[in-house]
Parts: sequence; structure tokens; C-alpha cells
Amino acid sequence: MAESSSTLAVHRCRFVDFAPSAVTALCFPPLPLPSIKGKKAANSQTFPGFGPLVVGRANGNIELCEWTGSGPRSQAPQAWVVRKTLVGPYPSKVESLALTFRSPRKAAQEEIPSWSNLRLFSAGGGSELVEWDIEKGCIKRTLSSQGGPIWSISPNAASTILALGCEDGSVRLLSLLYDQLTHLRRLDRVKSRILSIAWGPPVPRTKNAQKAGVDSDSDDDEDEWSESWLVTGGSDSSIRKLDFASGRVLERMGTDKVRGERTLVWAVGVLGDGTIVSGDSMGNVKFWDPKTCTQLQSFQGHAADVLCLTIGSDGTAVYTSGVDQKVTQFSYVKTSRSETNPSPLAPRTSGRWVQTSSRRLHSHDVRALAIWPPYTPLPPAHQRHFPADVAPVLASGGLDMSVVVTPAALPTATLAGKVMNPLATSTTATFEDAYHRRLAYTSGPASSSAVHLAKKARLLMCTRDAGLTVWRIAAKNSEEDADWEAPNTQDGWERVLDMDLNVQTNIVAGAISDDGNWIAVADWHETKLFQLNEQKNGDLKPRRIRTFQSMLQSQLPGTSSGASSLLFTPDSSKLVLATSTTATVLIIDLGSADSPPRILRKFEQHRLREGVVNDRVIKGRTGPSGSAGGDVSMATEDQAEDAAASSDSDSDSDSDSDIEASKRVRTTITRMAVSADGQWLATADDRRRTHVFNLDAVQHHCALPSFPRAVHALAFDASAPGGTLVLGFADNALEVYDVEARQFPRWARALVHGLPQRFTRLHDPVLGVAFDPGARAGGEEGAAQLPPRTALLWGATWLCKVNLAERAGPDGFEKRRRGKRKAAFPAPSANGRVEGQVDAGGPEGQQGQGQQRNFKLVTHYRPLLFVDFIAPGELVVVERPLVDVLAKLPPAYFKPKYGAT
Repeated sequence: MAESSSTLAVHRCRFVDFAPSAVTALCFPPLPLPSIKGKKAANSQTFPGFGPLVVGRANGNIELCEWTGSGPRSQAPQAWVVRKTLVGPYPSKVESLALTFRSPRKAAQEEIPSWSNLRLFSAGGGSELVEWDIEKGCIKRTLSSQGGPIWSISPNAASTILALGCEDGSVRLLSLLYDQLTHLRRLDRVKSRILSIAWGPPVPRTKNAQKAGVDSDSDDDEDEWSESWLVTGGSDSSIRKLDFASGRVLERMGTDKVRGERTLVWAVGVLGDGTIVSGDSMGNVKFWDPKTCTQLQSFQGHAADVLCLTIGSDGTAVYTSGVDQKVTQFSYVKTSRSETNPSPLAPRTSGRWVQTSSRRLHSHDVRALAIWPPYTPLPPAHQRHFPADVAPVLASGGLDMSVVVTPAALPTATLAGKVMNPLATSTTATFEDAYHRRLAYTSGPASSSAVHLAKKARLLMCTRDAGLTVWRIAAKNSEEDADWEAPNTQDGWERVLDMDLNVQTNIVAGAISDDGNWIAVADWHETKLFQLNEQKNGDLKPRRIRTFQSMLQSQLPGTSSGASSLLFTPDSSKLVLATSTTATVLIIDLGSADSPPRILRKFEQHRLREGVVNDRVIKGRTGPSGSAGGDVSMATEDQAEDAAASSDSDSDSDSDSDIEASKRVRTTITRMAVSADGQWLATADDRRRTHVFNLDAVQHHCALPSFPRAVHALAFDASAPGGTLVLGFADNALEVYDVEARQFPRWARALVHGLPQRFTRLHDPVLGVAFDPGARAGGEEGAAQLPPRTALLWGATWLCKVNLAERAGPDGFEKRRRGKRKAAFPAPSANGRVEGQVDAGGPEGQQGQGQQRNFKLVTHYRPLLFVDFIAPGELVVVERPLVDVLAKLPPAYFKPKYGAT
């Protein structure tokens, strides 16, 4: 049977000047302290699974990332993906991060720490410490350090005290008990900034102390441990050991100096036996004896400042990095007792530290290091031992904007057997030999895109931290528009609008209507609506709708009018707004020149913990993190109609008091999609719940089951008038849902349950789904189109064409044939537009050929910020090459020069 093909015009847009923010801090949650009474064995050989990762950015945003693996010992090629973004005030930055347990007793019962039991603290170089409300996604409280700018923060192992290193040379201790944040006391002040701080190993309480303090039968395991001392690194070439009980400086250790200049100790750490590790501005990594406070060993491990260090999961490895972009590994190796100790005054066990490996994982300065499982300095008798067949994962980040994750197994771990590489990057899992992974940066919160497309007006909009830019994309060359010329016709685009906005936080969401007449943009506290008027020179002039803010506040009393997601309907007559703090969906009629915008309906299904459909209960995830509870049930047609009426009558309330507190839940809507005919609206939140609304009847339609992973891509099939919803998840799983029938269609089950392994193991998760609008009505005469039910899925480094009605085939991908392979998306010309042959696949009945053509993958567009069809057979691909972003950064410390001696 003849093979069908089609031609796509690809606009390869590289003019979008989006600049991702640098990574300034990384943090994993701690592990609970073991019980010295034997209730929780310290040397358990079970692997805890992979916990969440928190990433701090230079623009003040904090990203909460979740592991995508299905089990504690399963590989996750996508590693950590952003579940939620905490939007920082504008302007602000994040310099330090710390995670603590809200309830250590509850943490001891969890396999991995849950978001609901974690408290997040950050410092941004000022004198204010910020605690974040993870569920609401905003700042919970702030507290002044009372000692000037905060340079470093560190919680103790029991999550009861937070230590602040301040500008005035003092260490402030804050109490975290009972979910509070209060000043406890101040340790002795020194004449130096406290640049780094770490806690010494906690001391198990003696039996006498336990009898005097708490009952021996008490379950308060956090009271079994007491703090002993702290260590600080200063700006005066000194490392100090401070007594916790008295607050006095016990010892002072001096580092090397050059020409009398002060050395800055940027990083310190403590091992379980008390050994102190330091990294300074001379590139030295030093190990100090805790009793005599003398230097044991010193390494010139870096050519410039050591900015960060972290200790391996079992305490036998130390990782350091800094300005020279290298990540260096130091390992503790056992030696014979006949060898002399580095320091005769410090008798130690038979062993010494060796610099074993150095890798350049970044192109610019490295600002943060973190490792999972995290290390807790405990006495050797209580030290944790993790199984050696799963490699730890080292995370690093810096000025090159991307988090890099690397398997970090020690060579000694391979002696006992094969070690699993959790990232599936290579068969080896040791730090020296394994391949690392660069987690792709995204342009919007929660892995969404900050780029938006107005198809009819051919406008492309990109939001920034406090502004936005709009470009016009030139139309395809034809006889009708041959006489029309744009200012940048040779490039196929022109900039038509630049806006700088007065915002309280970084911009969270933006949208532009298809006809190009409306722009909506929102931070966490306020949503702004602008009407656009085209000038004679082609530029756009915005006019703000002043009554829009008061209209929102009248419907949302007592809450902010910010939005977490915005979307215009295809006919540009309505705006869909998802509020930031209450997760309420507002359907807003934009009106006309005579009538102002007005709210048609307010839906609060995402706020409800559970909904009742006659005698059936639709239950979501009961735990705040979504880790507990079962899947929701779907309503039948008759039940859903009754449920829509009852739930919508509840959602018409104007205040939070109309919904009982026990029935409310805090969440953030992260994805929204509208069908091409404007009838259906789908919304998804960070609790993995998805709701569908009927915009024609302005009613709630149905609720989908809750899925194991968060929804990363949400779109309606343009070729299916009945409303076929396609969902893509963080682990590259897919689901297809028939909205009108309220069921998962049979024709898609074979594909959904038989996705090819090469697709599900792609290293970058799916970020979006696009459908050719020409396939809906058969396309224009002579125009190219993809066949019906064909989706174009895309991630940060790949495009994949999938026919949803066909099986994946034996391997799911077309094998390369020498000399016969056609380019799916040819390289573009200088004007940013290209036309080429694309294999569009055959009809559904051609199973033999469809199995080979389905899941066609293209990887030469990267990294992608946005992909969508602007017209039938016309695709817009927005790239932001890493080379262009790095060109705007200051020069790196090291540049390789080949051939130089």
C-alpha cells in the first residue's frame, strides 16, 4: 500500500529572549533520627526510596520537585520533575534553603518524607528568614534575624532548632517546636561574618538523663538526642567550634592566607565521628580533628573558591565544587595501621582521605550541592547503612541554570555485586564513570510554558519575571500577501510590544487571545487584563481594563485576585481564570465595547476534598501531598448530571464560609485546556485531580480518576468533535479520555497500555501536546495536514508524532535505514521557516505500516520552550539554545584550550 506523506511549514523561532534563572540553592529533606531504644533500627538495610528535591533560583522562585520512579528501587529516566513552583516576591533571590520535619514522629512512620510533614525555610541575602506555606504556595511568615543579613542557615538533625549565621558575627538559634518560629538564644559573637554553619553529631542521652528528663516509656524519640556543638566558617580565615550548651567558642582553627589577605570559608561540614570538613576561597579542602582541632589533611582540590560541599550518604565520601566548575570527590580509604597518621597528636582509626575523582559537570560556577539519601552525622554506633545495590544521586546547580544529577556510587560498592543506576543513563553507577543528566529548564511555573500563541492574529507572547514581550510571525508567502512587507520580513518576525509591569511577585501566568485583542497576566496577588489596539506602524498599544480588578475582588472577598493559570477560549469571548490561593475556576465573559467583563460562573470543585454523586463518593487524595488515599471514581452520565447541579449550586457561594473547613483542600491549578470548538474545559491541579467543565452550559461535567503522576500535558484533539482529551504525565505515560462518553475509549487502550519503552524512558518528560487544526475539518484545499487522532507530543529535547488509534508496534520507533531515511522535520532556512516531507502515517486500517511509522521521534530541536500549530499544516517551534543563554553570562573561570601546554 502506498505510503502517505504531508508537508509542514515549521517556524523555528529563536528570537524569544527568555532567560532562565540561575540555580543558587539545592535541598533534600532530612531523614528521621534513629531510636536509641531499638524501636527503629539504625542499621536498616532497606532503601528509603527517593525523596523530593527543592531548587532555589536567583529570581526568588523555589521549585518543588518530585521523583518520577514508580517504586523505591525502580529507575526513573526523568529523575525529578517540578511539581509546584513557589513564586518569590519581586525583586528577590534565594541564597539558602533548609527543610525540616513538622512532626519527627510522623516522619519516622513514612517511607519517604511527604510535603505535608515538611517545613521549608529560605534566606535571600537580607535580614529576613522566610518560611513558606507549601500547600498554599506562598509565604507563611517571616522573621528578622536581629543580626543583619543572613549568610547561612542549618537545621539540627532533630528538626527542632534552626541556626542562622549572620552578618554581625553571631549565630542565632531559632526554635521550631510546635510548628512555631521563635528566637531561642544567641551564641557568642565574633568579629567576622558567619559564612557557613554546620551541626556536630548529636549525643544520645544517658539512662540517668532519660529518667530525669522523660519517662523511659515515652515515644518522644526526638528527646533521646541532645545537641553538642556547632562549627562555623567565617570571613576572617577562621573555623570555629562552638559549644551548644554555653554558646562559647571552644576552639579556633586558622586556614591558609596569601599575602595577608583574608580567606573566606564558604562551606563546612561534619562527619559522624566529628571530623570537620571545610572549603575556602583558596580552593583548599581541609579535614580537621574534632578533639584537638588540628588539621589532619589538606587538598588543593580546586583552582578557585570552594562554594559548596556535601557529604556522601554513608559518610565515606565528600563532594566539593565551586567557581572552577569541577565537582571533586574525596573518599575515605582504609590503610594498614603501620602507616603514620597525618597528625601525631590525633590518633585515629586506620584510614585517610584521598582525592579520587574530579568531573566538570557545569559550564559556569557551581553554587549548590546535595545528595540523596542525605547524610546525618551520627555516632558510629548509630550510623545509618544503606544498601549498596542502589547508587546515591548527587544533584548540583549553578549559574548555567540547570540542575545536574549524577549517580554517585563508590567503587567499593561494585565489589559486592551490580549497582543499579537510578537515572538509567548508563550501566555503570560510580561517580567517576557514570553519565550525568542535565535536567532541562522550563520557562513557566510547574514545568509549564511562559510562551503563548494567538493563532488568528499570528502573535507570540512570552512572559518574564516582571514583564512580557509580543512578536508577530509573518504569514506564509502567497500571491495574496506578496505585496505586504513587515519590518523584519527577512526573518519572518517582528517585535510589536514590550511591557514592564508593576507586580508584587514574579509573574505566574499569562495568556493572549486568538484574535490578538486581549492579554491577561497575573502574579500571585493580582490579575491584569489589557485590550490591545494595533497602531499604524504595526505595533500594539495596550489599554488596561481598570474595572477588572474590582470585579474580581467582589467575587473573591478576603482573598487575593491572583491567578495560577489563565486561558482564553478559541473564539476570544471568554477568559478562564484559576485563582492562585483558593483554586477557584472563574469563567469570565469579556463583553464588548459597551459592556465591561463580567463573571459568568465560579467553580470550586478543586477546593473540595470530596464530592458526592448520589450515593457514591468521589474521593481524591486525602493526604495533602497526594500520597495517601485511593483513586477517584468517575460519574456515570445520569449521576454526573445530578452531581453537576448539586456541586455547582455549592460553587456559587461568595465566601469560604459556605464550604466547611473539613471539606476544603488547598491546591494549585497548574494546567488548563479548552477544546477547539470552545465547548469543553479541562483543569488539572498539583494533587493529580482533573475536572472537565461544559462551557456551553457553564456547568461541571465530570471528574477523572486521580493518576499516579501529575499531569504535565493537557490538550483536546482538534479532529474529534466529541471532545477527546489527551493527558501526558511526568513519567511520559499517556491517557486518552472521551469527555462526552465519560470513559476511556477502547480504541486507545492498546496504545496507552503498550507505550514503547524508548518513549517512556526518554530523559525529558512530556511538556505539551499539539494537534493540527486542519485535521478537524479536513484541512484547506491543497494544504498539508496530519491524519485524524494524530498528536504531536513534545518535551524539552524531543518531538514525537503519535497516532493515538494505532498500536506502538514491536519497538515503537522506526529503525534507521542507511540512505532511505526521510527527515521528519527538515532543517530550516535562514528566514526561520521550512517546508519538508513529514511521514503522516496511514489510516487506521493500515496496521502493518502504522506499527512502523507510529512514535516517530525528532531530537534536533532543543531545548524547546513551546510547540503548537498556528495554522493548518503550519507549526511554531520556539527554541532557546543554551549557547545563546550562556553567552549573556560573565565569562567562566575555565575555558579549555586545545593544544596548549
